[in-house]
Amino acid sequence: MKYREFLNVAVEDKFNTYPLKIRNKLLLLRELVFQIADENDEVGEVQETLKWENPSYQTFSPKSGTTIRVSSPGSNNDKCAISVHCQTTLVAEFKELYPELIYDGNRSIIFDANTDLPHEQVRHFIFSALTYHYRKKRGIGI
Repeated sequence: MKYREFLNVAVEDKFNTYPLKIRNKLLLLRELVFQIADENDEVGEVQETLKWENPSYQTFSPKSGTTIRVSSPGSNNDKCAISVHCQTTLVAEFKELYPELIYDGNRSIIFDANTDLPHEQVRHFIFSALTYHYRKKRGIGI
């Protein structure tokens, strides 16, 4: 898969610090964030930055969603995570919808770097995060 070019050198440098199998999963998550933003008018522009030392994606114009972070939790080179702000209801809602996934508290979904991502659930989570505020204002559920 061809990934879009980095516009933020610090973010690109951070991706280059991850072991290859983690980097590949995180690059796929990154690409899905941008794809979903491109496909959905309510999302708008997404800005890529580093937050808490992790690649982060935040809706910029309009501010329709909550920040998404991708990372490799701790020193475990077999896991990667997609995280949102812990005060959102997203992870709690996804625990009910997709109990088979692995979660870290109320902020992250954890994936094994050695297996395929659950593509449908990941896309749903990213869309839900990128439209979190938009949906809350309109009373729209996930």
